[in-house]
Amino acid sequence: MLLGTWNLENLYRPGAPFGPDDDRAYDAKLAALAAVVTELDPTVLGVQEVGEPEALHDLVGMLDDDWRVALSGHADSRGIRVGFLSRLPLTVVADTAAFPEKLRPVQADDSGATVAEAGRGFLAVEVRSPEGPPLRVAVCHLKSKLLSYPDGRFQPRDEGERARYGAYALFRRAAEAAALRALADELLEGDGRARDVAVLGDLNDEAQAATTQILLGPPGSELGTPGYDRPDKGDATRLWNVAPLIPPAQRYSRVNSGRHELIDHVLLSHRLVHRAAAAGTGLPAEGPPRLPSIGPDPQERRGVAGSDHAPVWVRLG
Repeated sequence: MLLGTWNLENLYRPGAPFGPDDDRAYDAKLAALAAVVTELDPTVLGVQEVGEPEALHDLVGMLDDDWRVALSGHADSRGIRVGFLSRLPLTVVADTAAFPEKLRPVQADDSGATVAEAGRGFLAVEVRSPEGPPLRVAVCHLKSKLLSYPDGRFQPRDEGERARYGAYALFRRAAEAAALRALADELLEGDGRARDVAVLGDLNDEAQAATTQILLGPPGSELGTPGYDRPDKGDATRLWNVAPLIPPAQRYSRVNSGRHELIDHVLLSHRLVHRAAAAGTGLPAEGPPRLPSIGPDPQERRGVAGSDHAPVWVRLG
């Protein structure tokens, strides 16, 4: 079984405000995405930046086999949302954007406006295979590190504004990580040693970032540490990031202003992580992913074929 996550980068049909200008560009994008999905050959793939459900179904129409599709009903202001493609039957068990109880709304801009839920929903499904126990998988797309400012600007008026809006984005991403962790707790039901749970998606930060660390649960026992193979009480509620299993040369999923970043992640529960045979980014048969370097203005890539992210995957034995 191969689990993966991939940000499809502005998957809209032609004519949408954030989509390609014409059918030719749209067809090129779909063809590029379909080629990667076909080569990757995932069992379950979490996807982000689905701008229009119809566009995802267009993509599925270019794939072989009978794929199941699930999409979150919680989209952001641009209409983008998360979802799943699965070769196996799946059942939606949660679709939520709610912050956890006791977490208050967080400031979002200079006006003092606050947000009380995630900008994009978290979708969880249960996947059933004839060969094994049920697998629960959640997919997410946390608040971006690419900042936007009032009046549609992507550049700040001064460094004070940059700092404030960087803080607002961090407030939101941390709150969303806490909400996602609450969903993970529901899926785990305190029994990660016997229940198979995966959390995957575009976390918009790297493995050691505070927001990413929130998702792991009790500290200790990480992959590559002496405590990994030592059972303890925390194993029932921990999640393990498979990032250390990715070969160092491949350990990035986006290139931001020339800097390689691993911001897309797959996290596994205790029993599941001990089945992890290999992990990577891009396509398993290739070397390091070939990605464009993006800048602060996402509009510059409107209508470009493919995606500015590489898929991140783990193969389970």
